[in-house]
Amino acid sequence: MTATPTRKPAERKRGSGVQFIYGVLRDEILNLTLAPGSPIDEVQLSERLQMSRTPIREALVRLAAEGLVTTLPNRSTVVASIDFLNLHTFFDAITLMYRVTTRLAAENRTKADLEAIRARQSDFARAVAAQDALEMIGTNREFHAAIAAAGRNPYYEGLFLRLLDEGRRLLRLYYSSFDDRLPQQYVTEHEEIIAAIEAGDIAECDRLAKGHADQITNQIRKMIAADRRHDIAL
Repeated sequence: MTATPTRKPAERKRGSGVQFIYGVLRDEILNLTLAPGSPIDEVQLSERLQMSRTPIREALVRLAAEGLVTTLPNRSTVVASIDFLNLHTFFDAITLMYRVTTRLAAENRTKADLEAIRARQSDFARAVAAQDALEMIGTNREFHAAIAAAGRNPYYEGLFLRLLDEGRRLLRLYYSSFDDRLPQQYVTEHEEIIAAIEAGDIAECDRLAKGHADQITNQIRKMIAADRRHDIAL
């Protein structure tokens, strides 16, 4: 009797396998399931996802390019740390980019730009209503990316997208501070920004963009600085 060969899990096409692993790891890193500094074990990952190590390594290269993982000199890989000591420089830069890109959008937006911005805002509002933190992070990024694109300055746009990507885990902390129940006022802030862009009101765009950045920055700072010690009687 001829032995029946052992069936292996169906192999995904190479590109789709890389995309699948990238998506899994990216979500786990952004959601802080994989904590900053934690090692990524390729063998364990291969067993867990039933994938070979080749697409895993390719996915890690993509994540490294986005600043989400770091390859150490011994060739092991860890989740990238969050540089809390230099957060003030990050906050300075991203606040400036919120203001600059929103101001430029008010000057240069087209009807097509406004349609794209509103579509991204609808996506964000749905994510907020669903209390889906990862979707909030992604759709918020795309909303501000659409505003930056409307500004017609690819250098500012590129820098802003880089900052938005680097700040995704901070944004996860921001949403956590609300238990992922983001108040409706922050959806309303986006609507006010859209209205100012449509009106071409540069000064109002600057004011709203700065206020938007300030409240995010202040909320994250408060969360990080909160005293969570327990007063234990001995």
